[in-house]
Amino acid sequence: MLWRQGNLTMGILLVTLAAWVVFEKSGYTLLSLVSNVLLLLIGILFLWAKSAAILNRPAPPLPELYLSEETVNEMGAFIRAHVNDILSASKDIALGKDARLFFKVAGYLLLISLVGGLTDFLTLGYTSLVVVLTVPALYERYEDYIDSYTILGYRKMQQLYVKFDSKFVNRFRKWILEKQKLS
Repeated sequence: MLWRQGNLTMGILLVTLAAWVVFEKSGYTLLSLVSNVLLLLIGILFLWAKSAAILNRPAPPLPELYLSEETVNEMGAFIRAHVNDILSASKDIALGKDARLFFKVAGYLLLISLVGGLTDFLTLGYTSLVVVLTVPALYERYEDYIDSYTILGYRKMQQLYVKFDSKFVNRFRKWILEKQKLS
């Protein structure tokens, strides 16, 4: 719904574009920037606290930084559940139980590898933001055209699948069954 507020969306796009250009032209990385900003912040707070002690002034106001045991347990349970799901799926893939999931994961990893080889993280983040902010607006504007072409493409893919299945997959299945009968 952010794309419905044009000024806000354009502001976000322009600010991120400016940040991306600055990072690309300077050769500075996001990690080094965050590290330097945190170093500066900690240095200022340290000097403020030391000078306050010398000058009998109040120390810098800091919020209470504390994680309750309940919050940590909830986060741990949430992370544990998701990690266990991933490990279970990984076990199914490794044991050959779920071929469809294997091909899906392999496809996504291949896609990530290809995209990662073509771009760096900052450019990928900026491009992803542009896509997230523009594609929904374009879809809303041209919804009828996109839907009709999507349905047409889906039907064509079904026809290609039927041809592929009849030509190659059925032959392969017959070959496997003949091999099993012979052994």
